[in-house]
Amino acid sequence: MKRNILALAMASTALFTSTAFAEDVTLTIESWRNDDLALWQEKIIPAFEASHPGIKVKFTPSAPTEYNAVLNSKLDAGSAGDLITCRPFDASLALYDAGHLADLSDMDAMNNFSDVAKAAWQTDDGSASFCVPMAAVIHGFIYNKDAFNELGIEVPTTEEEFFAALDKIKEDGTYIPMAMGTNDQWEAATMGYNNIGPNYWKGEEGRKALIAGEQKLTDEQWVAPYATLAKWAPYLGDGYEAQTYPDSQNIFTLGRAAVYPAGSWEISGFNTQADFEMGAFKPPLRNAGDKCYISDHTDIGIGMNAKTEHPEQAKEFLAWVASPEFATIFGNALPGFFPLSKTPVELEDPLAKEFASWRGECESTIRSTYQILSRGTPNLENETWGASAAAIKGTETPEALGKKLQDGLASWYEPQK
Repeated sequence: MKRNILALAMASTALFTSTAFAEDVTLTIESWRNDDLALWQEKIIPAFEASHPGIKVKFTPSAPTEYNAVLNSKLDAGSAGDLITCRPFDASLALYDAGHLADLSDMDAMNNFSDVAKAAWQTDDGSASFCVPMAAVIHGFIYNKDAFNELGIEVPTTEEEFFAALDKIKEDGTYIPMAMGTNDQWEAATMGYNNIGPNYWKGEEGRKALIAGEQKLTDEQWVAPYATLAKWAPYLGDGYEAQTYPDSQNIFTLGRAAVYPAGSWEISGFNTQADFEMGAFKPPLRNAGDKCYISDHTDIGIGMNAKTEHPEQAKEFLAWVASPEFATIFGNALPGFFPLSKTPVELEDPLAKEFASWRGECESTIRSTYQILSRGTPNLENETWGASAAAIKGTETPEALGKKLQDGLASWYEPQK
């Protein structure tokens, strides 16, 4: 009798143990990309789970403007998800330095990315990589092809042609020449200054010289883009000073404006909202025949919470994110976010293909303020927002803006003192 009871108890224990081991592990992803929720739920997660039985994934985004604060509070409380979507450079480096992100350098999957792609999520000396690169965005201008055809306008390649096109659109009066406001400030810097600027400071050459202290923000190549932005004001339509970012998006997609200073991240939304054919053109050259530079900005990666209870499963997911399968799904489901893995991805969206084609014609760089130069106070990235908006509105001269930014940077950044 005792032997039967013991055997039954052992069988029950074995059954319980095997059931426990068979339970799915659920990984939770933190992200600011709340507009990508359907993409993750309908395409990315099902593709992963189909090839990785036993691992479930939940995508739990926050609002973009709240993400940093929400994530930091969760990390401090020990309640953050297993996987952390990473902004590029200093924001994620701060999380790594605080012990919140795990070092992923020993993952074989990191070999699927170039040094340039990995640099956005590495320590300054490159000794540790803490996020798997996912995608970059490219800057340029999106335009209404119907409007250009109606008015007989050729796609501009130089600044002279660009302003001539805007003049023609303004003179006709059917369309606002260009949809952008200055109310939110960041777009004046992101789609304005850091869109056209690389052609002035020669991309990585100028950006790295600024970090090294070999160039200053008062130098001509850093001041001149503000003078060019000042020339945009007459083409932005009445009331542009109070126009928000969503306002500008709506003005363009409703067909009221002919040109939109853009990042490629707009493509997916614009495709669903605009009922006209769109095209894209590169930031205009200062002079015909100049070498072209584009802002090809490493934008999004994904890392592992250093305190996750499921490190093996989290690394399995990260290795899959580094795979050609993920790159193909992500690059085509979210056109305008360009995968960073070494394996080429065949893009289907014509507008995304247009943006991506510039990589073969121009030198790529990242936004000038994102690495190292915005770690102090005043924060150069945020200061550039205000400066770019002021340049467009004409409230300060380009030279005064350059001096203000230089003085701010020199007040805390040793190589610029």
